[in-house]
Amino acid sequence: MADLEWPVGRRIWVATLIVPPLAFMTAFVVMPILSAFVYAFYHWEGLKRVDFVGLKNFTDVLLHEPWAPVTWRAFSHNVMVFVVLMLIQNGVGFLLAYALSRQLPGHRFHRVAVFLPVILSSVIVALVWKQFLHPVFGLFNKVLSLAGFGTFTTPWLGLSETALWALTLVNAWHWVGFPTLVFLAGIQRIPPDIIEAGRIDGVNEWQLVSKIIWPLVAPSATVTFILLFIGAFNWFELPYLMAGVEGSPYGSTDVLGLYFYRTAFGNQSSGAQDFGHGSALAVMMFLFVAVISAIWTVRLRRREIEIA
Repeated sequence: MADLEWPVGRRIWVATLIVPPLAFMTAFVVMPILSAFVYAFYHWEGLKRVDFVGLKNFTDVLLHEPWAPVTWRAFSHNVMVFVVLMLIQNGVGFLLAYALSRQLPGHRFHRVAVFLPVILSSVIVALVWKQFLHPVFGLFNKVLSLAGFGTFTTPWLGLSETALWALTLVNAWHWVGFPTLVFLAGIQRIPPDIIEAGRIDGVNEWQLVSKIIWPLVAPSATVTFILLFIGAFNWFELPYLMAGVEGSPYGSTDVLGLYFYRTAFGNQSSGAQDFGHGSALAVMMFLFVAVISAIWTVRLRRREIEIA
């Protein structure tokens, strides 16, 4: 057994590689999560923890005024964002992946072009698209006017009816390259003989994609679906940068991430900090995302096994 032990130098080297990232994760991920769980059970006055209140903060944000209406409104926006991104971001990503897999002329350039927005900072994306969607000199309205659709020009980020849709489409543009490459990798793993056999049997392009290719990229679909779900219910950066912490206009772009942030740390109209209710929101967001992701992952994995 002594021969199986690692030399001291190798153990030191392994510890050097493991301990720093583990300490970083503990300090900046594990400890904040545990702290939020503790803070959620107390009443706070500013930065001062006062009384233990049990589940009161949780029931307040779910059932009582003035928190509950905002909580459910923000949650409904997150659900809408998730559904739209599932259809557009992942749907377009799969179609782009299939087109790239055909290796049409220029496919190498297009592969890079599709993924390029993903590597851009959210700050850059937000600033650029705010200019594109500007109601007066924005590129989007200018193109509509030049194309003869001037009656459709509108302040996209200034109307409650269009603001959330605009943010969702910007997010889809920003991240569509990620599911595209994941699906492309899944398509490229399909044995060419299966594709050729389908073509020989006379299936059309739609049948080939829907009946053969889509079921065989189930592992890729699992990855993209779960990551999209987590991202949609943790959505914060783009709404914060493009619509502000209040979810303007009139709360139409408010999501759970923004609501948690301004509840816990205050906002422009009210500097009051409420760590108790803010922590309760954070804990419920964490539990909701973790539980649904775990259940969905298990179900999708079972689907992969059934298909295999």
